[in-house]
Amino acid sequence: MTYNLMHTYQTVDFVKKKNALWSSCTHKKMSVMEALSLLDNLVDESDPDVDFPNSFHAYQTAEGIRKAHPDKDWFQLVGLLHDIGKILALENEPQWAVVGDTFPVGCKFQKSIVFSDTTFKNNPDAKHPVYSTEYGIYEPNCGLEKVLMSWGHDEYLYQVLKFNHCTLPEEAMYMIRFHSFYPWHTGGDYRHLCNEKDLNMLPWVREFNKFDLYTKTEDLPDVENLQPYYQGIIDKYCPRILCW
Repeated sequence: MTYNLMHTYQTVDFVKKKNALWSSCTHKKMSVMEALSLLDNLVDESDPDVDFPNSFHAYQTAEGIRKAHPDKDWFQLVGLLHDIGKILALENEPQWAVVGDTFPVGCKFQKSIVFSDTTFKNNPDAKHPVYSTEYGIYEPNCGLEKVLMSWGHDEYLYQVLKFNHCTLPEEAMYMIRFHSFYPWHTGGDYRHLCNEKDLNMLPWVREFNKFDLYTKTEDLPDVENLQPYYQGIIDKYCPRILCW
């Protein structure tokens, strides 16, 4: 995967088009478990060190969270779900529009975006009279809910769960939508767009990312034995068949 392509083509217009195409969730119907199994057909160019099925990472993350937070089944479910949006790459979407770090569009690209010094030079928004300013199209402290994020698997899954009226708590939705937003939760940028709710949710996103980053090991989970437990949590928070 190349950040040059991502940082060249992720523009306000591009993001709006992808939201219009995918957020209507009219492409297929399937269960969470069916979508999770599709992940195993994907080779994630942003994660070359993982040489076992992608669904195993989902269970590893979920089980890591389960050990640390046994009382929070919704948090465990986030671990299982968080990368399912990568199935977009199986629908002929380029990987630069599916995986990798995310960032807002419609305002100045901040320095904490990976490779930002060299990779945005051909992005037309970087020269736009409004989009290139600090606040761009946004009001100060407008809240991240009002911000257009670069298109990728985080945003897609967030939109799918919203469309299907899944009952995950707000903390879970923030984890899903913003776990790849490293310039915010790790780089410390974009505070000027955040409201009080965003700042209250930030520790939850950071807590999730500890498990996302540090559970990728060769100690593979017993998926067959774990499936009934996680199916029960899926049935609690999501309908059995989702529109994608």
